[in-house]
Amino acid sequence: MNNHTHADAGGAETAGTLPGHDASEHSAAHSGHGEKEHEGHTGHEGHTGHGGHAGHGDHVGMFRRLFWIMLVLALPVIVASNMFAMLLGYSLPDSSWIAWVSPVLGTVMYAWGGSPFLTGAVSEIRSRAPGMMLLIALAITVAFIASMGASLGLLDHQLDFWWELALLIVIMLLGHWIEMRSLAQTTSALDSLAALLPDTAERVDGDDVVPVPPSELQLGDVVVVRPGGRVPADGTIVSGSASMDESMITGESRTVRRSDGDHVVA
Repeated sequence: MNNHTHADAGGAETAGTLPGHDASEHSAAHSGHGEKEHEGHTGHEGHTGHGGHAGHGDHVGMFRRLFWIMLVLALPVIVASNMFAMLLGYSLPDSSWIAWVSPVLGTVMYAWGGSPFLTGAVSEIRSRAPGMMLLIALAITVAFIASMGASLGLLDHQLDFWWELALLIVIMLLGHWIEMRSLAQTTSALDSLAALLPDTAERVDGDDVVPVPPSELQLGDVVVVRPGGRVPADGTIVSGSASMDESMITGESRTVRRSDGDHVVA
C-alpha cells in the first residue's frame, strides 16, 4: 500500500476520546471509535464544536456585577435594620425616613439581585424539575413578603428580615459567581484539549487513503498516522512503530515507544 503504518479497530479495548498525541520517528496508525463514541466531537472542524459553552463567560460577568452592586446596597439595608441594630446593641436615628431605608433598598435587591433565582425558579417549575434555584427563590420570597408585611404593619414587627434577605441574596450571588467562574475555567480547559485532536483522519479504503472527520470513524476502520501527526481515535497498531507522547494520559514527559499490537489512545 504505502510505507506508512496502519492500525485496525480497537474493539473492546477502545475507550473515551482523549487529546491527540504526536507521533515521531516512524509513522503509526490505529483504529477509530464507533460513531457514538465520537458524536461529542461532531462539528469539530475548526475546533468550534464546543462553542455552546460560551454562555458561562456571560454568566460570570452577570453574577460578578450583581454581587458587587448588591453588596453596596446591602450595607445600608443591614445597618438601618431594627433587628440588626437590636442584635448589635446600637440605636437608630429617630427620623421617620430611616424606617424605610431597608424596605426600599430591600425591595430593589429582591427584584434586581434576586432576578436570576426567580427566573430560574420559573424555568424549573415549567420543566417540572425543581432544583436549587427554586429553593433560593422560595427563601428570598418568603423573607421579602414577611419583611414587607412587618414594615407595613400587616404582620408582627419581629418578622422584619430585611437584613437576612440582603445577606442571603449577596451570599447566593457570590456562590453562583464562583460556580460560574469554575465552570468557565473547566470549559476552557476542555476546549483546549479538544483543540489537540486532529481535524481529519486518513482512513484506508481499499487501495486509497481517504481523509475523513474523526467523528466518522467506526470500529474496524484502518487509519494512517504519519510522522508528526496526531492519533485521531483509540485503537491498536497493526503495522509500524512510533514514539508516542502520552503525557496527557500518564503524566510521563518522555515519549513511549509503541509498535505492532500496542494499544494507543487519542
